[in-house]
Amino acid sequence: MTAATTRLLMGRPKAIFINSARLNYDKALDFSRLSRLTDLTLNEVDSISDANEIAEKVIDSKAEIVITKEMEVPLLAMEKFPPTVKLMCEAGTGYNNIPIDYARSRGVDVVNIPTYSTESVAHMVITYIMNFSAAIFQQAKMLHDGNHSNFEVFQHPIYEITGKKLGLIGGSGTIGTAVADVALPLGMEVLISSRSDRLPKGHKYENNPRVQVVSMDELLSTCDFVSINCPLNSKTRHSIGSREIRLMKPTAFLINTARGAIINEKELIQCMKEKVIAGAGLDTQEVEPPPPQSELWKLDNVFLTPHIGWRRLETRQRLVDMTADNVESYIRGQLQNVVN
Repeated sequence: MTAATTRLLMGRPKAIFINSARLNYDKALDFSRLSRLTDLTLNEVDSISDANEIAEKVIDSKAEIVITKEMEVPLLAMEKFPPTVKLMCEAGTGYNNIPIDYARSRGVDVVNIPTYSTESVAHMVITYIMNFSAAIFQQAKMLHDGNHSNFEVFQHPIYEITGKKLGLIGGSGTIGTAVADVALPLGMEVLISSRSDRLPKGHKYENNPRVQVVSMDELLSTCDFVSINCPLNSKTRHSIGSREIRLMKPTAFLINTARGAIINEKELIQCMKEKVIAGAGLDTQEVEPPPPQSELWKLDNVFLTPHIGWRRLETRQRLVDMTADNVESYIRGQLQNVVN
């Protein structure tokens, strides 16, 4: 009898989604497939910050499978997890919220979902580009505030997108490639930063003359729009700071749909106060939401959205379904998307 057969004969494993409201905040999602695969507990909160409370939820559920969505699972919490826990599913792409090395030492597999929001996040980047090129944020605010003078005299420069240069930091990955998929038909040129001088062999844009691989400094200094699409890790944390922003053109825009901490926000704020670049669009911030005292709220050249790149209804349902795929692969003994 194989291990997979034994697992199936044992019946449905217990599972807990610790912060399901982070994903299902509008109760519009269908968890029926996950419920068929597991004895599922949905803990309908957005997040839990207390390590002891996290541990208690897992202990009380007697879970074999723990599901999280962008919620910090402190080492202190995981140290208290019962031995029943064998699998942790991050319902998303980034997994820096889970102590994966400790999980490995305990024999707990950690899986993620690398591609569920590729198009959605890519479209968020393009949305920012479109808005910046037409100064829609500023135009709409003027009208909302009762200032109609922009019907006669445009007080914010607006540009065509065709022919503009888009720089993709982390652009050879799936999301960066999806951004290029939309930007190229719009007539943009795409520059990708890389430690090598070429795209990976077999990349779809390997031989496209409108896609160039350049150094980070060249990308920053020549592009009209710079989009951050790399993962957050020890090397990329605060990798975009004052030096990098000051390399950019004064007419350029910075867009972050990846992870907030890739940008040094303190240094960004100072640069934006000095109007070093034309604007910044941040769908992700170091702390979400930024604290009330954060100057990000006050700057008229910084535009914030509440990490909505992944939140479209279809994207969230796909995320639930792909989480179920990961769980089913575990039950069948054919684990996929393991990150530790």
